[in-house]
Amino acid sequence: MLRSAKMLILLFAVAQTMLRAADEKPAESKRLLNDNPLPVVAAPNFKEPLDAAWSVAKGTWTPENGELKAVELPAEKHVAVLHHKVGLTSAVIDCEFRMDTPGVFYIGCDSTKHVGRVVIGPEFMQIAEDSTPKSNTLAKITPHVKVGEWHRLHVEWKGDEMAAILDGQELRAKHDYLATPKARSWIAVGKTATVRNLTIAGEKTPE
Repeated sequence: MLRSAKMLILLFAVAQTMLRAADEKPAESKRLLNDNPLPVVAAPNFKEPLDAAWSVAKGTWTPENGELKAVELPAEKHVAVLHHKVGLTSAVIDCEFRMDTPGVFYIGCDSTKHVGRVVIGPEFMQIAEDSTPKSNTLAKITPHVKVGEWHRLHVEWKGDEMAAILDGQELRAKHDYLATPKARSWIAVGKTATVRNLTIAGEKTPE
């Protein structure tokens, strides 16, 4: 009986370890727009300061223990924004994020101004283009994004298209303005969120 009890405890411990490992796997890398693998241009481990290719525009972005903590500062009256100063004509961005409070999570790209973005709120994910001062929503779905849980996000752009997968749910959009040459990509957070397993791959915009 004692041996059986010890075996059950061991099996339970193994199962818990496997579940934790599954929860920490990187985001799905299914290709939506870019058929061939693109070269990785950034894969920060978030265990040390971000390198010179990154620039904090708003809020605080703190890497620690393999995670990046983003906090919006109320005094700035703007979402927290982190720029990656490498323009990509085609891009594949994978990450996991956790909303630590109710808020909004973004991944986008700019030229001299905003070009396009993926926007994720508690009950939606949308793709928008920024040819006018107010973003224009091109496509939208209604997933449920729970606070305090990790969510897997995959974002791509190529030519005049942008696409995303959130926890297995796909969204695609097309607009002429999305083909604008890109100068940088960015991540933004409304309120507070944590990011891990971030990888940016792509073809650099010709200078």
